This record gives sequence, C-alpha cells and structure tokens, in this order.
Amino acid sequence: MRIVVAEDLYLLRDGLVRLIEACGHQVVATATTGPETLDALRTWRPDVAVIDVRMPPSQSDEGLRAALAARGEMPGLPVLILSQHVEQLYARELLADGSGGVGYLLKESVFDADQFIGALERVAGGGTAMDPAVIAKLLSSGSPSRGLEQLTEREYSVLGLMAEGLSNQAIGRRLFLSESAISKYTTSLFGKLGITDDNDSNRRVRAVLTYLNKPWL
Repeated sequence: MRIVVAEDLYLLRDGLVRLIEACGHQVVATATTGPETLDALRTWRPDVAVIDVRMPPSQSDEGLRAALAARGEMPGLPVLILSQHVEQLYARELLADGSGGVGYLLKESVFDADQFIGALERVAGGGTAMDPAVIAKLLSSGSPSRGLEQLTEREYSVLGLMAEGLSNQAIGRRLFLSESAISKYTTSLFGKLGITDDNDSNRRVRAVLTYLNKPWL
C-alpha cells in the first residue's frame, strides 16, 4: 500500500513510518502541519492516510480538517485518524458522510503493532476500524437509531465488535461462539437493519455506520 503519514511529533511519526515499512508497505510522504497534509494527499492520492487530529499551525483540529477536505475532493479516500483522547465531535464528523474507509484510533493503539496494521489494512480496504473507547463514548449519548432497537442483545454485541473491524471468526473467538453462529447473527441483524446489499463487505460497512451514525449526526 502507498501511505501518507501526517504527525507533527517526530518520534511518533518516525515510529509509524518504520512500523509501516517493516510490514511491507510504502510511506510515500509525511506531513507535519494541516496544510502540508492536504497538499500531500492531493499530490499522492494514497491508498490510505494516517493522520493526527491535532496538528500545527493551530494545534486544534487541523489534521481532521485536512482529512475531511481531502475526502470531499476525493470521495472514499481511506483515512485512519489518530488521537490522544476520545473526542466525540471529531469522530462524528469523520463518520458524517456515511461512507466507509474510515478509522479512529487512540494513539496508544499504535503500540500494538498487529492491531494498528490490521486497522490500517481494513480502512484501506474500505472498511472501518474504531477504537473500543471511541465506540463506547459515541454510544454513551443519544438514543438508538431506528432498526437498532430491534436487535437482540447478542446481535448488538456482534455489531459492536464488527465496528472494531473484527471478522466473524475473530468475533466468534471473543464471544466463545462458532463462526457459523456469528454468521447467523450477522445475517439476522443485516435483515433487521434493512441492509440488502449482496456484497458482504459493503453490508458490514453499512451496518457499522448505522450503529455509529445516530440521530445526533
């Protein structure tokens, strides 16, 4: 994969580049400010971008703004956002266009190389990768979307793990159930949410976005 890394802290940026390249991917550009990030995304049109939320010059939401602007110009551009803390507003804005290819991880997740690279590859493939802490924060306010109210407790649990980017096999291991049992739960919840797309990957993305995109978006 061709990847752009946008992070103003040298040590973290260098660590990300080394980790990504050690896993066989190519970092085509790095950026340290919001404007540099947008320029790099426009120039390289990467397979996926890793972007820090807070970047110079304002140290507010420059990274997120660059990501949103780039996705506006290049719909579907895969973006994995990194943040020091869970910020609901930023996560909501990232999910607001209703498409896949997005991820939001806490920076501490980077220290788990397998988790980080797995999330990066899922996002590049058009899926989602949301940190469990981010999901918990998003679901702590508002009321369930229409359709979610019909899910059983088990189906809701399966959907939550799906939002983390887990496969049916991985969800089964987490819940101590067989992969075939998880497949039945996913088929049922897709039906209750009115998701009929033939492509399973698309169905999973749409289900996750329904789960996370609640009325406050």
